[in-house]
Amino acid sequence: MIRRRTLALAATLALAGTAALAQGFPTKPITFVVPFAAGSATDQLARALGAEVTAHAKQSVVVDNKAGASGFIAAQQVARAPADGHTVLITTNTTHAANEHLYKKLPYDPVKDFAPLTLLGKGGQIMVVRADHGAKTVGEFIALAKKEPGKLSFGSGSSSSRIAGELLQQMADIKLLHAPYKSNPSALTDLLGGQIDMMITDMSTGLPQIKGGKLRALGVSSAKRSPLAPDVPTIAEAGVKGYEMGYWFAAYAPAGTPPAVVKRLNELLAAAARSAA
Repeated sequence: MIRRRTLALAATLALAGTAALAQGFPTKPITFVVPFAAGSATDQLARALGAEVTAHAKQSVVVDNKAGASGFIAAQQVARAPADGHTVLITTNTTHAANEHLYKKLPYDPVKDFAPLTLLGKGGQIMVVRADHGAKTVGEFIALAKKEPGKLSFGSGSSSSRIAGELLQQMADIKLLHAPYKSNPSALTDLLGGQIDMMITDMSTGLPQIKGGKLRALGVSSAKRSPLAPDVPTIAEAGVKGYEMGYWFAAYAPAGTPPAVVKRLNELLAAAARSAA
């Protein structure tokens, strides 16, 4: 009987301590670690969320860009961080879905090393070339690629962008030269400079250059046209039947983060996402 009472008291105290921990969280600035460079879609999302979390939590949020190695650097940093909720990975399917299929061995476990916090959104990508490129449609680009196999190149700064390009090659039966980059903005710089011929990038990175007349949009990777670019056909519409490639954003904390803190982070990020929308 005494043992049962002692265990019950311990459980009650633990619950009280956990509740107090969550209520007082955060106790210091939160770091949002982003696996891509400044200016990328993930970076823009992290900064928008950070501003809202700062307003809600009354603690500042620092965005730490750790681009490179297909997200390995950022993912490892968060996996090894103290499990107190003050370090959060704002990422995409690159680190937590695609990489395990692209690499034989990862320096982190996308499941065991993290505590999932929340899905932050989904999106489609857009296929772009320079405004002065000879291809004005997806069909024309494919025709050029078939005429000279392996001569045309595509760049990618994320696994989503890479897989989108690889999928296009497979489904259109073409051969392109792949050029890897640390992030999509870096690839976009070389596309504008003529070092590569094409890329399939996120809307946030591609649209400003399209609207500025420096890039030409050939197609969107989603199953339906994007409301952000309603005049641009889907790649499937443009001739590659069945083509579809999207991506998602999500937030993770290190494994072992107390459940009450995970819940509090979920609430903060959900509120931030609603406010930033």
